[in-house]
Amino acid sequence: MPNPFCHIELNTTNLGAAKTFYSKLFDWQLEEVPGANYTFIKVGTGTGGGMMSHPVPGAPSAWLAYVMVDDVRASTAKAKSLGATVMKDVTDVMGHGQMSVLIDPTGAAIALWQPAQKTA
Repeated sequence: MPNPFCHIELNTTNLGAAKTFYSKLFDWQLEEVPGANYTFIKVGTGTGGGMMSHPVPGAPSAWLAYVMVDDVRASTAKAKSLGATVMKDVTDVMGHGQMSVLIDPTGAAIALWQPAQKTA
């Protein structure tokens, strides 16, 4: 399937409470990223994700879906030309890939993800 959902992220106003709730509700493995305000959600099979303290002060807790793209810069520009608002422009993520965050014309948030190129 082209452009699959590849990561789901919780931006939360209370990271401790979110970790407690979701680790008790589901059989998820939570893995802290050393030196970062980020926790990976390992689900076994299926799309995994992460959680972090919400980066936007005053915004409510919300889940953010990431869609895989071949070219995050081109896809971000295309989304903007189609009426999206770029909330976070293309950003490198610790050498793992690049992402952007958009608000679509209906007001829904979505993120784009391009994994880093593997070198042989």
